[in-house]
Amino acid sequence: MAPLFTRRQMRSERRERLCFCTVTDTHDFASNHRGSSFLTCRKILGSSRMNKATAKLLIERYFRQLTEGCGNGNCTNRFCASCCDFQPLDNNSAAAKALELFKNNAKLCPHPSKKDSDISNPDSSADEKMSDMDVCSPKEDFSDVHHLTENNVSMILSFCEDEGDYSALIRVIGRVFSNSEALMKSFRKDESNVTNDRDSLKTTDVDKHEKQSDQPSETMGASSAAALPDECKGTLHSCEITVDVDAVRRVYDRLTTIDQVQSALVNALVYLTPNVELDLDYLDVYETNPDYLNIFIIVMENNNLHSPEYLEVALPQFCKVMSKLPVTALARLSKHWSTYDVPHIRRMMETFQQIITFTVVSNEYDAENLVNDDETVVAATQCLKVVFYASILGGDVDVEHNEEDVEEDEDDSDELTLHELLGEDRLYKKGPLIDPLEKELGVRPLDCIQPVIPFEDFVNESLNDVVEMDKDFTFFKVNAETKFSFQSCPFILSVITKSQGLYYDNRIRMYSERRLTALYSMVQGHQPNPYLKLKVRRDHIIDDALVRLEMISMENPSDLKKQLFVEFEGEQGVDEGGVSKEFFQLVLEEIFNLDIGMFTYDNITKLFWFNSSSLETEAQYTLIGIVLGLAIYNNCILDVHFPMVVYRKLMGKKGTYLDLSDSHPVLYQSLKGLLEYTGNVEEDMMLTFQISHTDLFGNPVLYDLKEKADQIPVTKENRQEFVDLYAEYILNKSVERQFRAFKKGFLMVTNESPLKYLFRPEEVELLICGSRKLDFEALEKATEYDGGYSKDSPIIKYFWEIIHSFGEEQKRLFLQFTTGTDRAPVGGLGKLKMIITKNGTDTDRLPTSHTCFNALLLPEYNSKEKLKERLLKAITYAKGFGML
Repeated sequence: MAPLFTRRQMRSERRERLCFCTVTDTHDFASNHRGSSFLTCRKILGSSRMNKATAKLLIERYFRQLTEGCGNGNCTNRFCASCCDFQPLDNNSAAAKALELFKNNAKLCPHPSKKDSDISNPDSSADEKMSDMDVCSPKEDFSDVHHLTENNVSMILSFCEDEGDYSALIRVIGRVFSNSEALMKSFRKDESNVTNDRDSLKTTDVDKHEKQSDQPSETMGASSAAALPDECKGTLHSCEITVDVDAVRRVYDRLTTIDQVQSALVNALVYLTPNVELDLDYLDVYETNPDYLNIFIIVMENNNLHSPEYLEVALPQFCKVMSKLPVTALARLSKHWSTYDVPHIRRMMETFQQIITFTVVSNEYDAENLVNDDETVVAATQCLKVVFYASILGGDVDVEHNEEDVEEDEDDSDELTLHELLGEDRLYKKGPLIDPLEKELGVRPLDCIQPVIPFEDFVNESLNDVVEMDKDFTFFKVNAETKFSFQSCPFILSVITKSQGLYYDNRIRMYSERRLTALYSMVQGHQPNPYLKLKVRRDHIIDDALVRLEMISMENPSDLKKQLFVEFEGEQGVDEGGVSKEFFQLVLEEIFNLDIGMFTYDNITKLFWFNSSSLETEAQYTLIGIVLGLAIYNNCILDVHFPMVVYRKLMGKKGTYLDLSDSHPVLYQSLKGLLEYTGNVEEDMMLTFQISHTDLFGNPVLYDLKEKADQIPVTKENRQEFVDLYAEYILNKSVERQFRAFKKGFLMVTNESPLKYLFRPEEVELLICGSRKLDFEALEKATEYDGGYSKDSPIIKYFWEIIHSFGEEQKRLFLQFTTGTDRAPVGGLGKLKMIITKNGTDTDRLPTSHTCFNALLLPEYNSKEKLKERLLKAITYAKGFGML
């Protein structure tokens, strides 16, 4: 394999060579805009947005305008040959004048029309470049083929096979695929081109097609499918796309078996992109003709886009152009792609992933050369977003069942806040972050029950390895208008990378609150209190924490954004994170005590759920919400066991029937059996819309799912309604009071955080509770030793041999014993930093632990057998005495 710098030099030389190649066909796109004035081009000389090929193309348009005119006899542009006052110029003078007009940003008429023969027959040198081979002209040159159909491609292919020469096909393919207007008009559904019988194929009636293509096509309306005509509903706008995708695929299947055609397609894409980029940058072409999207649909059907010849030049340029499409076009494209089957959506996803990976591994990034500044990676990521939403739309989506937002106190004062006075308002701006494409489509990742492609497949590990999250965070929060942040495309980032971005957001907010406290103290003459300090008694931890946090939430809720420091009354020590962790553990242990009755516990799932009959106040549930928010805010893992529906509800979705599978599995199986029952539901089940459950004291309580519920039998026709209403009651209505207070406490801490924008519900659970995937090899490598132990100590070697021999349950018991939770933090056990300290010589004492510091105090036992026996007893019976 050649060194990277050699490959980069070769790639640079090839790119420069391609950029200076003559464009084979600059046929006028403006033929679709007759009668309308062209938009004046922006001043582009020296602009970084325009590459050399695009600038050269624009100069060529000025040259043709000066030499041939626009064909409009009433033209008033004094720089156009069609104007009656225009003085003819020779070619040399016209070339000099074209360059002058380009520099001065002069008016540009609709593109001058060349004769059809000129359009269809570029000069022979250009043909040679398009085909990448030196060929002779066949007997028939197919110069009357202005666009492609399945029929005329088959006809040309049949001719070439008979002649034993594919040069005619290569010329046509190169000419059409390098011309935006020709490609846009190709493979239309209104063409009669669906046949594979070569003997019955005839040349397409070009004039008829031109007439048909002038008819106005349906443009995309509202982002909701409800805005579509009835015949279009249920197909996600597929009726609006005029290209015959199946025909395109059949043509590609035949063409890509011919090596020479593959080279022509690569070069055609290189020549096509400057034309398309110019059209999108300066002509608003999509707004004028939505069929322009056909170009991108046709190109993306090429199964070979991931091959090296595309990855180096053609595909990066294409991604850059596609990323410049307006949001409405990207949304329409995403909706169209969502109708594809899984292999085709996955192929497009892998194409964009491959260009990202190829570019990242082929370059070196550092503090001065960020991956955020790599145009290819950025453009491909933005293109990948279109496929990401197509995967969501094509899957199982629930855009309903949304939780109402918890009401928050809004400050209607016209006075500037201190954040605004300090110029930090952008860093702490309120309001939900909404992706423009998400808004246009009217669907969120949170609405997706099951995507076509798993969310994890959109994460690019190579990119995650090189992105600098501290700088990316700044771009995300402050410079979003001028700098690209990968947090604007969170689907491509792993939960580990996103948690780093959240960490920076939390820490900067903590520092800001600390600074604001100091400023307030100076003005008011008070002692500064830069931290959230909680002083609690161990035997009254809930009461003390509840009173203190309730006072803070009412008097100054911004104090919850400060860094947490906990002090146990009567105990000395500085909270370096361990005391806070112990505080969280004790609070949770107390609140989740079943004797208190705030939560119910399922012995099968080992999960807690809100007790709808609880007598506890809403403040108690608010405290739990605050604790979960503080855990995320202070980067602490909690031993909490909630079903996933809790996190979905926290993020804004209501619980539905499907959520019962892990929160209430027995009920779920019963309702599932009802839905699948094939007998007579009414007679065999004898159910009504009145249900019963037990209260806190075990007494039966009846509840009507709808009016006159006891008189409405459940039948085969209404059983789905019964199931939905039952789930709505169990997961939402019955616990509305408790959950609303719980969510209010959670939002007190996280309401200004990008948490909801960056993370999905399962990732929020991972942030709070950690991962169930345990890699003890990584834990061994990250463990530190103290008190006389080292990794080479015999007892330490015995210890790890024993740990690795444990089963899954024993390993979780050990982790619970040592850290206070049986899960790994975000990033795995390698991030845990466990400490093993020598605790005396051989003894009968059991090992002990300081869970708040992830510290294991291990005596130096005299044998491996005794070590295993003592360790197993400690982790099995640790509750109450082994954990300190």
